[in-house]
This record gives sequence, C-alpha cells and structure tokens, in this order.
Amino acid sequence: MQFQQLQYFVAVAETRHFTRAAETVHVAQPSLSQQIRALERELGADLFLRARGNITLTDAGEALLPLARRILADTETARQEVQELVQLRRGRVRLGATPSLCTGLLPDVLRAFHDRYPGIRLLIEEGGSLDLVRQLARGALDLALVVLPLPTPSPALTTVELLREDLVVVSSPEVPSPGGGRRSVRIADLAGERLVMFRHGYDLRELTVAACRSAGFEPEFAVEGGEMDAVLGFVRAGLGVAVVPRMVAARSGHGLRVTALTRPGLHRTIALAHRSDVAPPRAARELQRMLLER
Repeated sequence: MQFQQLQYFVAVAETRHFTRAAETVHVAQPSLSQQIRALERELGADLFLRARGNITLTDAGEALLPLARRILADTETARQEVQELVQLRRGRVRLGATPSLCTGLLPDVLRAFHDRYPGIRLLIEEGGSLDLVRQLARGALDLALVVLPLPTPSPALTTVELLREDLVVVSSPEVPSPGGGRRSVRIADLAGERLVMFRHGYDLRELTVAACRSAGFEPEFAVEGGEMDAVLGFVRAGLGVAVVPRMVAARSGHGLRVTALTRPGLHRTIALAHRSDVAPPRAARELQRMLLER
C-alpha cells in the first residue's frame, strides 16, 4: 500500500468522480484509475461501486476511508514536525558548562540564542570538566564548555578552543587588600591570605592549588566546598579571598574588590566539546556557531 494510492483513494471518495479527483491531485485520470485498481488488488476488495455517472463506496471503501484520512493527516503532521525542527522552530539543546561559565560567559549568548530561536528549549547541566566529558561520552549532552587541558584526554571528543581567560583575585572592600594594596599581586602574595575555596572536582580549585604549590606554599582555606555563587558570597562577607575568572568578577563586581595577578598571571583555556562520532543536532550546531562567533 502506497501513500500516493491512499491520496488518490481519498480524492475519489470525496469527489465521487474519477476525473475531478485526478484534477484535484494533479495527475492524469488513467494513472489515478490504475493506482486505485492496484490498491484494490492488494487489499483483495473493491473500494468503489462504479456505475455510469455514479461512484459510491463499498463497505470496504467505507472502512478504509477514515483510516486513510488519518494516515494522510499523520503524514502531514510528521512533515510539519520535521520542517519545524529543520527550520529551528522547535527542538532542544543540551549544554553542559562549568558553573563559572554559566555565571560569566553564557547568559548573554543564551539570551541572544533564545531571542533568535524562542521555540528551542535550552537544557543546562552544570558540572566540572571531568563530569561533563563523561556525560558527553554517554550521549547525555550535545555540547559542553570545558576547561583545557582535560583531566583525561579523550579521542572520542572534538574540542575547539573558545577563549583564554585571565584569573583575578577578589576580596571584600571591608578587609585589607591582598598584597598590601598594590594594583596587582603575585600568587606568592597569597601565602598570608586565607582562601575561600571551591569544592573538590572544581576546575578552578585544581588550578589555584597547583599555582600556590608552584609558588612554594600550601594554601590555607577559610572556607571550602562551595559553588561559584557561594564562594563569591563568602568573599563579600569578608571570610577570605578567592581566585576567579575575570569575566565572573566583572559580572559579579558589586561588593567585591578585584585585583589583577602580576604577569604572567594565571589563565584558563575554555573549549567547546562534542562527540567525534556523532554530529550535534542542528540547533546545537547553531548554538555552537553563536558561541564561536560571540
């Protein structure tokens, strides 16, 4: 049974005339009649009683008509659904990102994407780079913003460098400035400071602790275990200082003193990652393009 045969059958059933039905579906009348006969042979039953000037449905035709209409309607619905996805009117993007990127980089880009494609749902998963890589590998995410180098490089992932971001020291204006008030400080100057530190598995924690040890000291924590918003809140309260991305400090600057790190300073490289063996959905590719062109 062919889709075209059902179209022709419904056209004849509705017009009760083979010639007019052929005109409706834009086909020659002999071709339409031939397809109707082929459908009847396949079903093993006549669908129409053919009398000169009078075409009526048989019992088999009456039974087939609502089913054929439903099949044609479902097919049109399927066509429209796919077209909406192709034209980015519907769909979803599953994006993973570290919490600091959710605070710093993503808000403006996601707002621009949502304004352009309001029908696309954005599902955001926060986590450390290692967790995000695992979720990409098992297909739970379409894209992820991760910090390079990855803890365990994976040949199954494609990564594209997005930006290289400076890290800065934030502190409360209510407490003495780190480094004695200088405009920039070295990591070594934090040896006498109590740090507000992120939880284990957080990329910024590993980077900051490694930098302190390279400078010859073990960092002292005032508070540890928080996510980005909690860390910034503890710093505002004067519990200690923290090393955070410049972009985060700029967006969350109210109630914070921002001090640069003396060159060469500290940096982190942000990359956009996706699975190498599976192309991201079209909506995800469009978000990827906007992130790369931001």
